[in-house]
Amino acid sequence: VQLQASGGGLVQAGDSLRLSCAASGRTFSSDTRGWFRQAPGKEREFVASIRWSGGSTYYADSVKGRFTISRDIARNTVYLQMTSLKPEDTAAYYCAAGEYYSGRYYYTPAEYDYWGQGTLVTSPA
Repeated sequence: VQLQASGGGLVQAGDSLRLSCAASGRTFSSDTRGWFRQAPGKEREFVASIRWSGGSTYYADSVKGRFTISRDIARNTVYLQMTSLKPEDTAAYYCAAGEYYSGRYYYTPAEYDYWGQGTLVTSPA
């Protein structure tokens, strides 16, 4: 599975931005796709995830109400719509895909099997 993330950039605080993550190769309807972010000097943290089958979504408390994760099944692409961006949202954003395994909750990087390259989002103070 190859994941290609795009859409990052430099924005003003309060602005919106949409990230995309296109998948190619072998993917499964039972997969979960997620977005994580990593700021300089910090650990990679969960942002949002979506179950490919059914479309159930999950969010970190820090982005709930501001970010929306969605999927386009025909394009095999996941999106992260970010609104009301804050300086603390500045980070490299990574998309990931996790195959289904019983017991996985898909909130930690270790629960994902494939990763895209990061796309940088900068919202200066």
